[in-house]
Amino acid sequence: MQQYPSQLLEKAVNEFSKLPGIGRKTALRLVLFLLRQDPDMVFGFGNTLIELRRDIKYCQVCHTISDTDVCSICADENREQGVICVVENIKEVMAIENTRQYRGYYHVLGGVISPMDGVGPNHLQIDSLVKRVESGAIKEVILALSTTMEGDTTNFYIYRKLAHTGVNISTIARGVSIGDEIEYTDEVTLGRSIANRVSFQDTFKI
Repeated sequence: MQQYPSQLLEKAVNEFSKLPGIGRKTALRLVLFLLRQDPDMVFGFGNTLIELRRDIKYCQVCHTISDTDVCSICADENREQGVICVVENIKEVMAIENTRQYRGYYHVLGGVISPMDGVGPNHLQIDSLVKRVESGAIKEVILALSTTMEGDTTNFYIYRKLAHTGVNISTIARGVSIGDEIEYTDEVTLGRSIANRVSFQDTFKI
């Protein structure tokens, strides 16, 4: 086991190694890098993380990460009214926005249904989506979840939950390969998949 000359150093390495994709060797390099930097830079780095965790909000409408109670997208009245794009998390919102092919609103679920991981419908923002659609102001719901088994399961669950509303439910075109994560899809392909979306009901015939 790695021996550290300082308990403070070891504690810092332990904390960094809790981050996804960061092993102990990488964590040690990061900690040593910070130690070589100007104290003001390190303090600023630390304070930014503290402020992020303390002050970050989640939009009361779409549940994306925001600095305010209602995010800038939901507050933008110039966007296409009555259209909601359902995504897994904030990374998909950013990816779709970068395509500049979509001008509607979003609804962030906070994950997908995954029984193997202990994630069920009640853990996601599905009920709030149903309430938004039931308000009568929504004319189309675009299901833009990753084309994985979990994503498809979530799509079908939402489709069943919204069936009584009569709203048009579509899904992104399969220009996104089966099994692909939305956030890693190139902007051109993703943009075309949004623009060429198809009725979700028609996907049963594919």
